[in-house]
Amino acid sequence: MARTKADDYDLKQNSILREAARLFARDGYDRTSMASLAEACGTSKALLYHYYKNKDALLFDVLSEHLHELVDTVELADDPDASPDQRLRGLVGALLDAYRDADECHKVQVSELSKLPKPLQTKLKTLERRLVEIFTQALLGINPVLGDKPGLIKPATMSLFGMLNWHYMWFRPNGAMSREDYATFVTQIIADGVRGLTRNKR
Repeated sequence: MARTKADDYDLKQNSILREAARLFARDGYDRTSMASLAEACGTSKALLYHYYKNKDALLFDVLSEHLHELVDTVELADDPDASPDQRLRGLVGALLDAYRDADECHKVQVSELSKLPKPLQTKLKTLERRLVEIFTQALLGINPVLGDKPGLIKPATMSLFGMLNWHYMWFRPNGAMSREDYATFVTQIIADGVRGLTRNKR
């Protein structure tokens, strides 16, 4: 007979994921042990293994939870009926808002996903590709000509993600620019740039 889950199973699992994200971001995946994770969680290694059979499974869940939340948030914010600039601004704002208080998970995504076995990487990269596709379609709404120029639309999309994915390195909530201001700033730079990408080689 399968063991019945404790009433607080999900609560404890979420706590483990938060601590794992913090340690993976701070110390790196390779230098974080299950023993140090158990200590950070205030529990035993035996109980930690009750939730996760190994460190790979733990890293996968940290990233899977994070990426699913990003995809769900962006899909909900996407409005193909809005003007192209408004659609992009909505997506950019939603993604930046989803990154709020998720710096550790995001840092782990950027730096540690490649440590997982290939089959697990593939599942996570499917979620990443879904995010990229949504933003690609928004950029094509701004300049449909880029649909015939794969050598331009991919760099444009990835440049946008570069501005969003690395903002945690410098952004401060009480800094000169608010998160909302930055969303507008990024949208204007990318939208204006993408409109000008009509004459190029590929």
